[in-house]
Amino acid sequence: MPRLPLHPSSGTGIISPLSKALRLVRYGCTNRPFYHIVVIDVKKAQRSPPIEQVGVYDPIPNVHNEKLVSFNFERIQYWLAKGAQITTPVADLLGLAGFLPVHPRTYMRAWRNRRKRVEESVAKESTCQE
Repeated sequence: MPRLPLHPSSGTGIISPLSKALRLVRYGCTNRPFYHIVVIDVKKAQRSPPIEQVGVYDPIPNVHNEKLVSFNFERIQYWLAKGAQITTPVADLLGLAGFLPVHPRTYMRAWRNRRKRVEESVAKESTCQE
């Protein structure tokens, strides 16, 4: 017998009428990814197309060593006001863009990258002196 959905007053938690999420959807070819930032229905994620595209992200650096990102902040704000959830990669990008607070993981990644570069330069100098 199928289980009937519970009423929100039953104490099971908040049931949002919109179970939407902002997430990345991968496009592009092998070894050349390209992402669309889309609003998607979480319950129908595998069998339905995205509701709306609100941005794009190109993770491969261009000739100027830049990773390109484009957002439609007006629509992102609209969907956040409607209760849409944000996945962690999209939250990272929005934090770097200044729309949301910077994710703590971003600070840790930058700190590790700086430390790795310093260690590599020290190792390179020690091998050159020998």
